[in-house]
Amino acid sequence: MATLHVLSHSPFSDSRLSSCLRLLGADDGLLLSGDAVYALQAGTLQRQALELMPDSIGLYALDEDLQARGIAAPDRAQAVDYAGFVELSCRFAKVNSWL
Repeated sequence: MATLHVLSHSPFSDSRLSSCLRLLGADDGLLLSGDAVYALQAGTLQRQALELMPDSIGLYALDEDLQARGIAAPDRAQAVDYAGFVELSCRFAKVNSWL
């Protein structure tokens, strides 16, 4: 059952991102929101780990949070608005928020 994993905490403050990456299934998706979009900063180990994910795993970032932090989404990640967030939540069988 494909799951959309939603991360909102900074990848530099705890291990949620690395824990999530270990649990991702082949058909899962990962949506970065809030401070989690800092994982997409160029030159970081977190971005390198995200870019090494299999292509079958969708990588998404909330556009509003990218803009607020001055981060450009890399080619590997698709920026989505709130309507896109809702659409992703409906597309996947389950949604897991990493609180």
